[in-house]
Amino acid sequence: MALTLRTAARPGGSTTAPPAVRSSPSGIRRNGPGLALAVLGVAAAWGVHQLVPAVPRLTAAVLLGVAAAHLPGLRPLVRGAARAGLSLAGKRLMRAGIVLLGLKLSLHDVIGLGWQTVGMVLVVVTATFFGTLWLGRRLGLPGDQPLLVATGYSICGASAIGAVSQAAGSEEEDIATSVALVTLCGTLAIAVLPLLRHPLGLDPDAFGRWVGASVHDVGQVVATAQSGGPTALREAVLVKLMRVTLLAPLTAGVGLAIARRKGASGTVGKRPPLVPLFVAGFLAMIVLRSLFTVSGGVLAQAQSLQELLLAAALFGLGSAVHLPTLARTGGRIAALGLASWVMVAGVSYAGVLLTT
Repeated sequence: MALTLRTAARPGGSTTAPPAVRSSPSGIRRNGPGLALAVLGVAAAWGVHQLVPAVPRLTAAVLLGVAAAHLPGLRPLVRGAARAGLSLAGKRLMRAGIVLLGLKLSLHDVIGLGWQTVGMVLVVVTATFFGTLWLGRRLGLPGDQPLLVATGYSICGASAIGAVSQAAGSEEEDIATSVALVTLCGTLAIAVLPLLRHPLGLDPDAFGRWVGASVHDVGQVVATAQSGGPTALREAVLVKLMRVTLLAPLTAGVGLAIARRKGASGTVGKRPPLVPLFVAGFLAMIVLRSLFTVSGGVLAQAQSLQELLLAAALFGLGSAVHLPTLARTGGRIAALGLASWVMVAGVSYAGVLLTT
């Protein structure tokens, strides 16, 4: 199946470039209110997680962002003075968080999984990505939603959506809708997959690999797999991180497809880079972790900073969700989410059975 991308704005959609980070007084006035609101959103998400540990921090950040966009007292601020800063958080802070995500990965750990498992992960990612992309197009979802949902389900949830949306130049509304869907479905997996472990006859090793191959976000993988014990958790994290390594080639592929489309259509203008700078940073962190010994303290601090950055970014993206607009395609995008969830879980389960 050929990968085709649509990045043109919908009628009435915004094509304004993301706000730049500026240190001038005008830049501070423009972005300050939104960034301050994002910080408050992160603090509230941490509080929700402390009160209800079953709710991951990043999931809480998305939901709080959606709530802020629709509460009468906050809605004027979110749509007005805070919009620029929230958009900045959703784009720039997401990129920084993705760079730090690379420190979670070591090529030695991935190779240690064995070539059978590596092959299984490649099949799962490929089948989920192209299957979801095809179905999203068939359902007539607007803009880049099929591409972004396919990316989130097949790789690593909101982080992957953030990376590919930068390469594709996707609209904020498409990004926010896709992040909301993928995050909510991944959260459901925390409750559903452990219930299926014994009926499906999965030992801790197999259960961990199934979780790692089928659940979207790294945090959701940890929350789901820990119910199977330490062995399941270790296998799940390793398989999941193998999926994360595919983020860079997928982003590069999207950039290449866009460059070819623009060249074929004779479009004049600056082409997106084949490998965006933040993806290069992501790869550099993987190399750093693979070639050098990084202390546990540094890794812990990097993980904490990464979660803070991603939570702020997801709050900003959540605040761009417009529920009345989402309701117009709600049935179709919900159908895509359910079908993709069944797809990734089914292909992963078959792959685990064949490789264990």
